[in-house]
Amino acid sequence: MQSSDARILRGAAIPSGLAGLAVIAAAVPLAGAKGALGAALGTVVVLAFFTISVVAVGYAARISPQMMFAAAVFSYLGKVLAMLVLVAALDGVTLWNTKAFAWSVIVLTLVWVVAEARAAMKNKTLSLDPAGAAGVARDRSP
Repeated sequence: MQSSDARILRGAAIPSGLAGLAVIAAAVPLAGAKGALGAALGTVVVLAFFTISVVAVGYAARISPQMMFAAAVFSYLGKVLAMLVLVAALDGVTLWNTKAFAWSVIVLTLVWVVAEARAAMKNKTLSLDPAGAAGVARDRSP
């Protein structure tokens, strides 16, 4: 993983983890221990799913820039399928509060996306290679 990818991952994971703790704390008075457990599981799911995506895209970027899109799409499809399987498998579970789980997933997904976008904007990674651009400009001159 490149250092820019690690900065983006930290920039999204830390705020999301802190928001997860806040969601768990808010779930206790609203839904009791079952709510806290549901919120904790939602936090783990969001952190795991989004971390997998960042790592997969970062790994694909080292192989080939063209592979980044494929890694992003396939990791997204894999997460959607995994979530469908998870929801179907845990349909009648009464061990935790499913509403607390769902709300924590929604809230933490929004926090992650905003924090990741903020971290990416703060990250000053060049999208063009200045050396390559200078070489192209020299080739065009008479």
